[in-house]
Amino acid sequence: MPRGDKSAYTDKQKRQAEHIEEGYEERGVPKEEAEKRAWALQQRAANRRLTRHAACAASAASAASFVDDGRRAQVSIRPRT
Repeated sequence: MPRGDKSAYTDKQKRQAEHIEEGYEERGVPKEEAEKRAWALQQRAANRRLTRHAACAASAASAASFVDDGRRAQVSIRPRT
């Protein structure tokens, strides 16, 4: 996929980026810069969603490892330092 290709984005993500771009243009940001910022913001949001999903999956997997023969193992919870 060539750099700058937007075909991998969903229609919803494209609409959101367009709306963000319009907001920047209303504030006086030049069109090219507004487009760059909008897609950068959209990419950050997509990465956050993927990261959050991966964290949830990892958390569920580690929680399942604490279960032993139908009983929960004793787990000490230490405060963060």
